[in-house]
Amino acid sequence: MNGGTLAYEEALRIVLDASARMPKQDCATSACLGRVLAEPVVSHVELPPFDNSAMDGFALSGDSSAVPAGSELTIEGEQAAGDGVSHAREGAWEIMTGARMPDGLDRVIPVEQTERTGNAQCIKLLADVESGQNVRRAGSDVGRGETILAAGTALAPQHLMLLAALGIPKVSVATRPRVAVLCTGRELVDDPATPLAAGQIRNSNGPYLVARLPLSGAEVVYAETVGDDATAFESALRRALEAGAQIVVTTGAVSMGRYDFVPQALENIGATTLFHKVAIRPGKPLLFAQLPNKALLFGLPGNPIAVAVGLRFFIEPALRVMLGLPPEAPRRIPLVASYSKKPRLRFHLKTRLHIDAEGRLGAEILGGQESYRIRPLADANAWAIVPADIDALPKGALVDVYGPSHFEFPLPCESVA
Repeated sequence: MNGGTLAYEEALRIVLDASARMPKQDCATSACLGRVLAEPVVSHVELPPFDNSAMDGFALSGDSSAVPAGSELTIEGEQAAGDGVSHAREGAWEIMTGARMPDGLDRVIPVEQTERTGNAQCIKLLADVESGQNVRRAGSDVGRGETILAAGTALAPQHLMLLAALGIPKVSVATRPRVAVLCTGRELVDDPATPLAAGQIRNSNGPYLVARLPLSGAEVVYAETVGDDATAFESALRRALEAGAQIVVTTGAVSMGRYDFVPQALENIGATTLFHKVAIRPGKPLLFAQLPNKALLFGLPGNPIAVAVGLRFFIEPALRVMLGLPPEAPRRIPLVASYSKKPRLRFHLKTRLHIDAEGRLGAEILGGQESYRIRPLADANAWAIVPADIDALPKGALVDVYGPSHFEFPLPCESVA
């Protein structure tokens, strides 16, 4: 085990080195929302699949010059969306938006730029019509053989729209890492309907982790709350591994108190503790171990914001490696007010992004940074990082800012005058 308190960067390196990329698997397009592509997706068709009209109007033919305003043309046929191949001879074809262009026609005039003549059997053009005007060309959106999505893409609804339009039934994705959540503490109450006895609190860490881990690309396969008892913890850990967990996340019992039994329990089962304590706030007592079956264990302190920081800045980077995602880069954003802290620890600060009246983005470090205070986390839309060797920053200083989720950096959700 690495002795002493590690710098964040060294602790993270140990976590990333221990994280192995997951194998790939096929996934139906209808079920792949949120999955991460293991291979690039290549289109074997064109989109649109045929030349079609961009609006309701009349399809015409002509040479390289415009068909001039004032021309009168006989209406030869009609083409609606869904109609198959039609062969035009001359004249004009009434056509609907999205309808396939009849063979031999190469331009469309909007219906409002025409008028009916000759008992409505002819039209008169009220504007010139150039070749290609108002026509969506086959392959103008996606060409055959074109790579449309890169490996490492986290699939969002817009990606599913594209895959559906191209008729792609399945894609190759990274297998989701299987994660178990074990919360420790005899004071914890899971059932929100159960009245609290003296000294009890509600378990907020478990619901948070179970909700957030799937949004981070993992599959939660087991969750349990156990009391402050090493034997019960070891039994729960066995059940988690029997459920197939490749990562176990625990909360509580990793500090230096009388009931902080997790380090000793891990030693009892033959786990290798790779580090215990990191120079961060909140979450300094964080523990990282490898279990005998090579599963990874993150022992997070019990305070809820320490849990949030441990997930965001240790577990999610490990998940990125396992899912084949590239390393995450922060954005540099100016502070809207000065900030000071104690040196020697890297601070992870609940932050809200604002856009001012001039359109400038700024980071506001929220009040209530204590690790027990959940309300400011609910108000935050980002994390600001102040390195260990910095004790004061003036207004306007640039800080590293991360969004609440590693998959997507959010836009700020409010403006200030």
